[in-house]
Amino acid sequence: MDSKTFGKTIADLRKEKGMTQAELAEKLGVTDKAVSKWERDLSYPDTALLPRIAELFGLSVDDLMRNSSMTKDSRNKSINDLVMLILRAVALAMGVAVAVTSILDAINSESAVAMLGLGLACLAITLIKDN
Repeated sequence: MDSKTFGKTIADLRKEKGMTQAELAEKLGVTDKAVSKWERDLSYPDTALLPRIAELFGLSVDDLMRNSSMTKDSRNKSINDLVMLILRAVALAMGVAVAVTSILDAINSESAVAMLGLGLACLAITLIKDN
């Protein structure tokens, strides 16, 4: 097996066994939504489940982990994606805050410029990172 994300590994192994997400979830005592999140790399199973997952697929935990990249790289990508999302949210929030407080005549121009500057800086970081 090539190195791939943990979620892709779980999905491939599940499909090889002809199981649905609901069937895998039932065998592990979790919800099918949890399995779906694992397979989309939105979350990971509790580490206590790894031996049961490996056993279901006829692997050792070492083989399961070796065949997937639930490693520092995939965690770092998730963290970077989250940081970029937060920066975009801050940029949007600053723009909305300035617009609303301006309409309510509750902000002075210096504060408005500072807030917009912060929002633009956050947006610039995400644009630079995307390129």
